[in-house]
Amino acid sequence: MISEAQFTKEIELIIANAIREDVGDGDHTSLSCIPETAIGKAKLLVKDNGVIAGVEFAKAVFKYVDADLQIETLIEDGSAVKYGDIVFYVQGKSQSILKAERLVLNAMQRMSAIATKTKLFVDLLEGTKTQILDTRKTTPGIRALEKWAVKIGGGVNHRFALYDMIMIKDNHIDFAGGITKAIEKTQAYLKVNNKDLKIIVEARNLEEISEILKTEGVYRILIDNFNYEDTKKAVALIGDHCLTESSGGINEKTAREYANCGVDYISSGALTHSVYNLDLSLKAV
Repeated sequence: MISEAQFTKEIELIIANAIREDVGDGDHTSLSCIPETAIGKAKLLVKDNGVIAGVEFAKAVFKYVDADLQIETLIEDGSAVKYGDIVFYVQGKSQSILKAERLVLNAMQRMSAIATKTKLFVDLLEGTKTQILDTRKTTPGIRALEKWAVKIGGGVNHRFALYDMIMIKDNHIDFAGGITKAIEKTQAYLKVNNKDLKIIVEARNLEEISEILKTEGVYRILIDNFNYEDTKKAVALIGDHCLTESSGGINEKTAREYANCGVDYISSGALTHSVYNLDLSLKAV
């Protein structure tokens, strides 16, 4: 996984690029009709039910836009919210509040939707050993925000990107000439380049799982698109050799049954690619 310093840098890049994209050479609407010295106050109003996420990100945005803006937080990240709740107040230069408004809302609405969906899966898996994982099926440019939201919702982050974990999937296997060759080539590459990265290997059937188990050094086996019965067989076959992960179209209706098969993780791209924004609004008070 990426370090805290790397993650912080990603957030800083997201904020800087988003403000560049949105503000350009100036928020001319605010500049034209609101005095530079005007002081205002606004509240983050919830107009939906779910899990709030992005409060800490909003603070970082306001600080980037204007370090003198003051935030009074009433509800923290990860908390359940309902229609009518007020998450925070922000006070300071009116122009600064308006400059930050759209980025704060866009990010928080999406992050809250992801956190809400993640919490749904977490609750569905309660009482099992299985944890819910995200994937790399994220919105380009804001992956850090979406994976942050998964953690806020109680989920676990998969690899962040291509550089922080090895994941040998079907195409890698086919291009490399088979599972064993793919694993051996990967291990040789890591040794030559002095890299300490965990290795996950995808299996398409029980025969491939048996082949993976002949090689040491695999951290997790991805049991991809298996039915319930074959998943149980796969888990029994793998035993304590390494960790297990189920994936492939698993949804709210099937997640619990896959968890009951005994897998350590379920990964779901839907956590980040199939959500509807939570309705939030920043209103002057």
